[in-house]
Amino acid sequence: MKKVRGYNFSRQFMGERVPQHIQNIVIRQYCKTMNLHYMLSSTEYSMENSSLIFDQIIDEIKNMHGVVAYSIFQLPENNLKRKTIYSKFINKNKTLYFANEGFKISNKMESDRVEMIWLVKKNLFRCPSIKDLWGN
Repeated sequence: MKKVRGYNFSRQFMGERVPQHIQNIVIRQYCKTMNLHYMLSSTEYSMENSSLIFDQIIDEIKNMHGVVAYSIFQLPENNLKRKTIYSKFINKNKTLYFANEGFKISNKMESDRVEMIWLVKKNLFRCPSIKDLWGN
């Protein structure tokens, strides 16, 4: 069975707030469904924009198949940092799973798909609302 480390947040991400125990339930169920051996989750520091714990997990990934994060939107907001993370997983032949969305990154095509979704979410605030378009 493929060993994976869970990854969750204790802070908001992209305007969302999901309690850690809920994130862990979703990650655990995802691992069960995907036949992955779930190793307890590591929780990111609550400081804004911190990815220190995630960086540490990547550095220690040698004896694991990959990481299961709760959501793709827990990746860093910085475009270059996100792409660097994708490359690290791909270059190490590891897989980064996202339990909430059911996506994974193990190759360039999958990372491009996740990046496109990320960029859409990141730019949604620029779109006009119904109220802006139709008034009242």
